[in-house]
Amino acid sequence: MDKKEKTIIGRAEKVGFLTLGVVAHARIDTGAKTSSVGIKSATETSDGLEVVFFDGVTRHIFSHYDRVVISSSMGHQQVRYKVRLQIQIKSRRIITFFTLANRDTQVYPVLIGRNTLLKKFIVDVERGSILKEAEKERSRKLQAQTSEVRI
Repeated sequence: MDKKEKTIIGRAEKVGFLTLGVVAHARIDTGAKTSSVGIKSATETSDGLEVVFFDGVTRHIFSHYDRVVISSSMGHQQVRYKVRLQIQIKSRRIITFFTLANRDTQVYPVLIGRNTLLKKFIVDVERGSILKEAEKERSRKLQAQTSEVRI
């Protein structure tokens, strides 16, 4: 059996959501176990899970979905929906699982974790499609918030 060569990606990449017909910037996070995609809402209907994605326009109904408990690095637990999506990163097309979360406060609407990266990608932090100005602005806002908090 031939092993497919791993694709080198950067710390942020454009991801094509083939299932949804949209492209989004994603943060590549080798410290995160699961991948996550930003949503505006998710509603269970008689047809399935109706999801409005991060752009507020893209909608999809999932007939198959699960609920999972996600634990943050700080130990906080959250119940999220989990769905399967076909994506493309660079030239690699894969089907992988994503949890659904509100990522409005994050620079990147998508987080790619180890469940998607494993055996397919090598991360080179000097590469990628990085949103430098958005990252700088997010850092400035966080610095302003923490400087307001006095201990």
